[in-house]
Order: sequence, then structure tokens, then C-alpha cells
Amino acid sequence: MTLPSGISRRSVLAASAATVAAPLVFSEAAQAGGSKPAQTFRLTVLGTSDTHGNVYNWDYYQDKEYDDSAHNDVGVAKLAALVTKLRAEATGPVLVLDAGDTIQGTPLATYYAKQEPITTTGEKHPMARAMNVLQYDAVTLGNHEFNYGLPLLNLWIRQLGFPALAANAISVKTGKPAFTPYIIKKVSLGKHAPTLRVGILGLTNPGSAIWDRANVEGKLTFTDMVAAAAKWVPVMRARGADIVLISAHGGDSGVSSYGDELPNENPTALIAEQVPGIDAILFGHAHREVAERFVTNTKTGEQVLLSEPSKWGQRLTKMDFDLVRAKTGWKITKKAAASLNTNTVEADPKVLAVVRKQHEKTVTYVNQVVATSTATLSAATSRYEDTPILDYINKVQTDTVTAALAGTEYAGLPVLSIAAPFSRTAVFPQGDVKIKDVAGLYIYDNTLEAVVLTGAEVKAYLEYSAKYFVTVAPDAPVDPETISDPAIPDYNYDIFSGVDYDIDISQPVGSRITRLQIDGVDVAADARFVVAVNNYRRSGGGSFPGIVKTQVYNAQQEIRQLLIDWAQEKGSIDPADFFTKNWQLVRAGVPITF
Repeated sequence: MTLPSGISRRSVLAASAATVAAPLVFSEAAQAGGSKPAQTFRLTVLGTSDTHGNVYNWDYYQDKEYDDSAHNDVGVAKLAALVTKLRAEATGPVLVLDAGDTIQGTPLATYYAKQEPITTTGEKHPMARAMNVLQYDAVTLGNHEFNYGLPLLNLWIRQLGFPALAANAISVKTGKPAFTPYIIKKVSLGKHAPTLRVGILGLTNPGSAIWDRANVEGKLTFTDMVAAAAKWVPVMRARGADIVLISAHGGDSGVSSYGDELPNENPTALIAEQVPGIDAILFGHAHREVAERFVTNTKTGEQVLLSEPSKWGQRLTKMDFDLVRAKTGWKITKKAAASLNTNTVEADPKVLAVVRKQHEKTVTYVNQVVATSTATLSAATSRYEDTPILDYINKVQTDTVTAALAGTEYAGLPVLSIAAPFSRTAVFPQGDVKIKDVAGLYIYDNTLEAVVLTGAEVKAYLEYSAKYFVTVAPDAPVDPETISDPAIPDYNYDIFSGVDYDIDISQPVGSRITRLQIDGVDVAADARFVVAVNNYRRSGGGSFPGIVKTQVYNAQQEIRQLLIDWAQEKGSIDPADFFTKNWQLVRAGVPITF
């Protein structure tokens, strides 16, 4: 019988049978029913997730070494150094896993997907180079792996020296997993110890069906992660797995950003609770640091160990399993996890060396000047007040869609545009504006689309967006730092151009758009508009109402590149060309000043 992608079960087991040699570890633990001390063996599993194209500890948008207020470091080079240190210190075998979101997120990753894509140049992807030095045992596909299409993803997988897993990504053509669902790794615990067989199951995020619909529709479907675990864990156990680990690209909150349209986005704790036979789960996607969490399986009473290692290579999960050999096979006597900070080590020189040329080429690219700005434009306050820098995005999107629809049946409709405040630190300096400045403003690889909305749909959309703000009474102080709901990320708050509106944050959610006008006239519920929007939102990302409908424009043009091209063509970025103050926050009709 043959697994998907032409991989036979025998070859999967054989390929995963690499032996990891390690010294024995002895403990004073006694075997049940006897006084003779049992030998205790230690298995260590190291985990990374959401590295998002970070190899060097470098901020391409600031053109300097990465740093934040907590002095975190980022990148696979830092992870590799810490992994090497822990391998040297380990008293037992060490496995290294990754829980996904690997090939998107930095200008380095974007460059080798868009400017010099590995699919056309024959180049090896920088994340393949870096991760092969670190010598992972397996990586799970995250939702961002699908951002650049299946040809690039499949080539990146072929460039890896280890398996890429995703049991619940199903080929529409075959009805079977499109990628390797799991591996069983044979691990040596020492000369006289029986081999330990470690099953590793990979689960990817169902949200990819929405977020990358253009790349996966008609090719892949994504099944429920809990159901996939329930299907494959017994299979792995039946095929000899002594312990079962899951590497899952989904958080542990149990909720989804896209509502109920697809299976749960963040079901990791539910998997541990509902599916028997799992010993531990490395998870990602939420960008949180969860050093150690135990979830009780409701069917067996067993404690399942969970851990999430933050994002970008800032943390490394370390799971330790103590095992003894019983009559029925291997038994875990103790398990624990910790989160280790990568700012405690120097970057691995081997990783830096294999990616150096690609890193330097990216740095050169992002430092190209595209235009001159007549003023300093900052995104720092874009969440709560109208700013020119966000109007720049909306101006480019509006111009692009308007030009494309000229001469069509939609040419007579007003064009509105939607943008989100992706970054609080983005700045166009007065003077030279470089590619890195534009990339720092528009950090995602979204493409531009457009749909037709009615006036009623525009208002409903704005009401949904306005839930981003907490309710603040008319006489209460307003603090920009606490004005937004911490549960709603900035990228799920949208700002319109082309229509004038007030958001009254003293009103309850759903009743906050107290003014919606064009040229002083209230927008009619049945008015029709063309609305320029990014593909993530139009596909359902964020669950905004009314936006998931047939596009009237979709030329697959990347918005970041459109911003760069517009600036290069004009040569000058002047707020007078695009800034219109069209929205404001109010309380009881009184504008809020900051």
C-alpha cells in the first residue's frame, strides 16, 4: 500500500529509522513488584515554531540587529546554537521538531519567493539551508507555508533533509493526505536497551482554506485537527509507536478567528483532552510562550504535556521524558517542559555562513531608495486617529482598482478602500524612502482584490471593525495604550477611505457608527460601492461580514509591490496628494483628541 506523494509505508518507516545514540541514564526508581532498581532513560525533544523566515538576528525594516524592549533575539542561527549546546549536554537522545510557519514573514523569505523565487532560479531556500544545518527530525506545515503557492512549497519540502508533515491537508484529487502524515523515528537509548519508537504526527491549520484560498482551492482540503489526530494516533500505535508526539500548527485557546466556517483554528488543548494515546504536543500559530501545560485526557486520565515556544526563534521548547522498560513495553515515568531564551547564546556560525550571501542580497535590496517623502509619516497612532501613512495605502489601492475597472460595468461606482494598521513602528522618514520602509508598513504578502458592497454592508463592516475598541464612557479618561481590546490584533481592525464616518466608543458594540456620509450626505443602505481589499480579508480572514463574495477585480498583484511601484513612478510621497481626514473617534458625538 502507498501513502500520499508516492511514499510507501515501508519507506516512511525506513527513512525515519535513523538511530540516535546516547549514554544510559540510571535512576533509583524501583520496578513495580520488585526491589531491583529500574534503569531510567531520558529522551529530550526540542521544539521550535513560527520562525517566519528569520535566520539572522536581524531587523530588515530597521536595517540593524534585532532588539525589542525585552531584549529578545530571533532567528534559526540562535536556535541552532542553543540546540547544539543542549545536544552536547544531553544524557539521552535528542529529537528536534518544528510546528510550522517557516517560509514567510521577513524580507529574506519574501525575496526568495517573489524577487528571485526558488522555483525559477534553482536557488535553495534560505530556510532550507538554515534548518538543514540545525538537523531537524521533522517540521509541520503551518498555514503560512501555503502563501506562495504549492509549487514553491513542494520545492522547499524537497530541499529539506527531513520530513514535512501535515496529516490533515488532503488532496482533492486522491482524497488522501497530500503530504507525509507522520513518521515513526527509531531511537537508540543505549547498547543494551531496546529501541524506542517515537511516533510524530503533524497537523496543519484548517484556516489555510480561507487565508490561501487562491492557492489551495480545488487542490487541497483541510480536515478537523482533532478528528485527524483521532484517526492517525491509533494507526501509529498499531504500527509500533512506543510514545506519540504531535507537532501541531494551532493554538490552545479553542477558538477561531474565522468563526465556525471551518474546523477549529486553535484546538490543541481539545486534541489532548479528547484523543487518547498522545504523550505530548508541541504547538504553534498563536505566537505565545507556553512553557509547560498539562491537559487531562478525559478518556484515559493521562496527563498530556503541551508547550509552545513563542515566535521568530525567540524561544526553544525543551521537553524531557523519563522512561523505564516494563513488561508491556516502554513507560513514561516523568515528563516536563521548559522554555529557553535564545538570547543566552551566540548565533551559530555554520547557519550564518550558509545563508550569508542571501542575507546580504536581501539587505541590499531593501535599502534601495524608491522615493522622497516631503514629511515624516508615522503609523504609531494609526489605530485611533486618521494618519497620512495609512491613507497612502488606501490611495494606491483606490488608484489601482479605479484604473483597472475603467470601461467596465463597475466604472461608475465610487471606489472605497480598506487598510489595516499592521505596524505601530512603521515610518516614512522625511527624505529618502527605501523599500524597507514600505515593507515595514505593509508587512504581509497580501494581494489586491475588489468586491461590490452596498451601503448597508459597508456600515455592518465598519460596526464589526469598531469592536476593536473598548467601551469608554464620555467622561472617562482616554488612554491610547488601553483603548483597544487586547484580544483583537491590530491586523483585524480596518480603516476605510472614500467615506466619512464617526466611531462612538462610548456606545455598545454594534451601535458605534454614528455617522456614515459622502460629501455631507448620509450613505443610503442600497447604495453600491466597489471596495478595494486585500485577499486575506476578502477570503474571510477575521470573519468580517459581507466581504466574502465574488471579486470584480483580482489581478494577483501584491499590495506591497504596488506601494513600491507607485512611489517609484511618482518619485515623491507628498501627503497633500492623498491624505483626507475622513474618520474619527468620538464619544457622545464629541471628537476625541489625543
